[in-house]
Amino acid sequence: MNGRLVNIGFGNVVLSDRVVAIVSPGSAPMKRLKEDARDLGKLVDATQGRRTRSIIITDSDHVILSAVQPETITQRFTAEDTVSGKPQGED
Repeated sequence: MNGRLVNIGFGNVVLSDRVVAIVSPGSAPMKRLKEDARDLGKLVDATQGRRTRSIIITDSDHVILSAVQPETITQRFTAEDTVSGKPQGED
């Protein structure tokens, strides 16, 4: 795996290659997704007790809760791609 670690808040990181989507938690489908992941044992709460502001979905169907805004996490992904000098998606 050649992915980079991206900070999702409070010292927690995810492997960039494994992330499928970063979404806002407000809609009913996202609330159902969170509850389904909890029931399946695939929910990772990385909020450190703070309000959930984004939900990160991985290719292994794990659902990660973060207290950082989706836009901020997206900027961190983009910044990582810029630092490496490679276009997005290129190994």
